[in-house]
Amino acid sequence: MKRITFILLFCTLSLIYVNSQSRWEINQSGGITWKIDSRIPHYDHIEMSGEQISVVLRYGVNESRAFVLERSFIWPMLRTLPNNTHASLMRRFGWDVVRNMMIVNTRRVIDETVRSITLNGVMVIESELSVHQNGKLLLKRYLFPSTTEAAYAEKYVLINVGERAVLVEVPDAKSVAKTDAKRGVDGVYNIEANLTGVTGRSIEVGDSVVFYSSFLAYKAGETAFNIDVEKELNKRKNLVSEFQNNLVLESPDEVINTMFSFAKIRGSESIYKTKGGYMHGPGGESYYAAIWANDQAEYINPFFPFLGYKKGNMSAYNSYKHFARFMNDEFEAIPSSIIAEGLDIWNGAGDRGDGAMIAYGVARYALARGNKQEAIDLWPLLEWCLEYCRRNLNEDGVVTSDSDELENRFPSGDANLTTSSLYYDALISAAYLGKELGKPSSQIAQYNKQAKELRKNIESYFGGTVEGINTYKYYKGNDLLRSWICIPLTVGIYDRKDATIEALFSPHLWTENGLLTQSGSETFWDRSTLYALRGVLASGETEKGIEYLKFYSKQRLLGEHVPYAIEAWPEGSQRHLSAESGLYCRIITEGLFGIRPVGLRSFTLKPNLPEGWDNMSLKRIKAFGSDFDLNIKRSGKKIRVEVIVDNKIVLDKLENVGTETLINLPKR
Repeated sequence: MKRITFILLFCTLSLIYVNSQSRWEINQSGGITWKIDSRIPHYDHIEMSGEQISVVLRYGVNESRAFVLERSFIWPMLRTLPNNTHASLMRRFGWDVVRNMMIVNTRRVIDETVRSITLNGVMVIESELSVHQNGKLLLKRYLFPSTTEAAYAEKYVLINVGERAVLVEVPDAKSVAKTDAKRGVDGVYNIEANLTGVTGRSIEVGDSVVFYSSFLAYKAGETAFNIDVEKELNKRKNLVSEFQNNLVLESPDEVINTMFSFAKIRGSESIYKTKGGYMHGPGGESYYAAIWANDQAEYINPFFPFLGYKKGNMSAYNSYKHFARFMNDEFEAIPSSIIAEGLDIWNGAGDRGDGAMIAYGVARYALARGNKQEAIDLWPLLEWCLEYCRRNLNEDGVVTSDSDELENRFPSGDANLTTSSLYYDALISAAYLGKELGKPSSQIAQYNKQAKELRKNIESYFGGTVEGINTYKYYKGNDLLRSWICIPLTVGIYDRKDATIEALFSPHLWTENGLLTQSGSETFWDRSTLYALRGVLASGETEKGIEYLKFYSKQRLLGEHVPYAIEAWPEGSQRHLSAESGLYCRIITEGLFGIRPVGLRSFTLKPNLPEGWDNMSLKRIKAFGSDFDLNIKRSGKKIRVEVIVDNKIVLDKLENVGTETLINLPKR
């Protein structure tokens, strides 16, 4: 009966994937476009970030087919009081430049019809404007944050597509708001809104005119600055191209390829240049200029070496060095978060298993980074976190904690499955890294022994029947299925693989929005869905994993709320937190391709090529101190694995499906 239920759900999912009408479509440039049809009004929101600013654009098309926009700006390094986790200067602006500032043929523009909206690191809106005296204009808006300045910009291009010349006037304008000195860490902050207009001129048929607006902020004692919007637009496009031209996924599935490409943007853009160095921040109008043991140390940092983004690697290394500041001889818990540009901490949920999160992430990061000196620098942090976890084993040999990454939103008991699973993986990674760094063989053997014992303890303590499925209890006494039962699959524990996958994709947990956090609830967090999809693929259940990955990717990339993985619902209104996009990318690197770092220049590879695919590739992988391509091709009943370094094939091997291959990359 359970198998029949699963098959029915699987078939239903396939039909939905094939037949559902998406609002957005993939365009020829690799972006996505919403061609406006009768399904209006429709509104959405997207976050975009630079080193000194983040912006959430709440946008849409109303019932009159006009464009609607509200800009929510966050300046993470302009700190407010009290200087806590959420103390970034924030303001919202609804200024409508087109309707309020632009004059055509001596009248305001009222009649706008949006043709399309396109996303690819920049938002581009194309509209038709019908103006006084039968004029007709095509308007293109380009919306984006600066990559390096505390500024956001908009470019407007007006093209005369009518039958007669039109007169256009756009004034120069500037407004400055000064904040309350008592509410700023550095006193008064100036917030500017600028419009660089157009002196009245006649635009002939086929001719065009360009004007710009910008929003920026700075401290009262600093000199006001201006930005060159065209240069900023080019910088933004160049940065997006850098993300998209490295770690390139090529597969027969265009949706997964494009979702992966978009995930690299969101995962990498949200890095802020703080007093404490580069810090990756989740975002969501709440979490900036700060780091967390889960979002940064565990989720996204292990991904950055694969992309090779310099500031991504810098932020990852910097985050671990910040956490290392809090190592102590008493082995008291490291704080969950380091906030306010590194000046303060947050540990409001107690020990969430943060030591295990950091150990797991720092070991995988150091191995994949392939930089021996960095690995030497980070080894003490790894050692300390492993010892902290060991000291917090209970009498049953699993790790205790006050809560988990959900911070008491749902029960997690005195010991939860996630923390012990992460500790298990960290022990294995530590053994690999220790060997690379020449650590004593006795220490390496001890880590391997502890991992072996912990795996047995995970099975005996957490293994059990929940809601009729013989999977895992998330904590002792747990009687409702939880999404985080997927965690063992991501760390190579497949003892209860079949039952766990059955539970994950059962009606108890799976919904059109991915996994419910807990059976019977309405809450979903994408992070557990992203872990589950990675784990299912890594475990070799390729067909199940790829079908659900297709469904999820289509929903997030082309559905009603696009184009990135989200944090949660109902909490946060499905914010585009950045680290979740890193988790999406890891579905591909670790799940689909089965890459597991085992050395500074080596990894194991267990590709999971779906039955309907003849090939898949990852190009320009920057991990392990190298730059290489992976090509996986079907060859009869076997799989051909090619590794290419500097345009030279260094490995060409036929393997049975499901075989794990050790790859040793040549030194550069």
